[in-house]
Amino acid sequence: MPQLYDQFHGGENTPPRRTGPAGSGYPMTPSPLGRRPHRERRRALSLAPVLLILLVLAAVLTLVLWGPSDAPPDPSGAVSAPPAASDALATAGPTPAGPDGSAAPTPNNLRDITAPPWITQEFLPLNEWSRPGDPLPQVNGVVIHYVGNPGTTAEQNRSYFERLAENHEAYASSHFLVGLDGEVIQCVPLSEISYCSTVRNADTIAIECCHPDAEGKFTEETMASLVKLVDWLIETYDLGREDVIRHYDVAGKECPIYYVRNLDAWEDFLDRLTFPDP
Repeated sequence: MPQLYDQFHGGENTPPRRTGPAGSGYPMTPSPLGRRPHRERRRALSLAPVLLILLVLAAVLTLVLWGPSDAPPDPSGAVSAPPAASDALATAGPTPAGPDGSAAPTPNNLRDITAPPWITQEFLPLNEWSRPGDPLPQVNGVVIHYVGNPGTTAEQNRSYFERLAENHEAYASSHFLVGLDGEVIQCVPLSEISYCSTVRNADTIAIECCHPDAEGKFTEETMASLVKLVDWLIETYDLGREDVIRHYDVAGKECPIYYVRNLDAWEDFLDRLTFPDP
């Protein structure tokens, strides 16, 4: 008797399909969707390590860009806002100094001060990045810096400060710039803070000096003008030898680098200054 074709076995050369439950008489025909959940589960498991790696990279990138600082990041994503002037220093006029009601000395920088004619005043425009306009009522010292950019002029460094208002690369400025040929440019009024000396922004005058090479030694023209400028500030604010300091003495930074690495040269500079009698 010839083999009959049936809809389930398809002929003698087709292996029989698995049957359904015992005694049912029906084959177990797989659904076309029967294996899809397994394939999707395997695909999801294979993607899990990739998703984990992406999450870790996103977390690391967030820490690199913004860091743990509580200060809001500036638009460059890397520069922290400079310290603001303290409330005590920003308060004008005498304040009670003790329970007896005696008054503290009046801050020494509330009067109008006229700069000598050999200082060129080119004030920066008011802006958040290089001239915030915060008051500087009390001057307790002068901080000396070097620009750190060999061969640049005072005018070029002033232009750099001014451009910060647009490019937001850093918070930076100084009250004065002393050039390679001895020219002196005033960038910020003496009645306002500059962004140069970190925690001493609130009570010091900052001077940046140009230098011809990476060694950082000032030219004689620069040094002569620096001595002249600091002498004027010493007389104006009644400062002592201990009040003329380097950026290094504030923050431990090698600035001005030559006068940090060569202490004798720094002491020679101080010896050229004229201080009031004790």
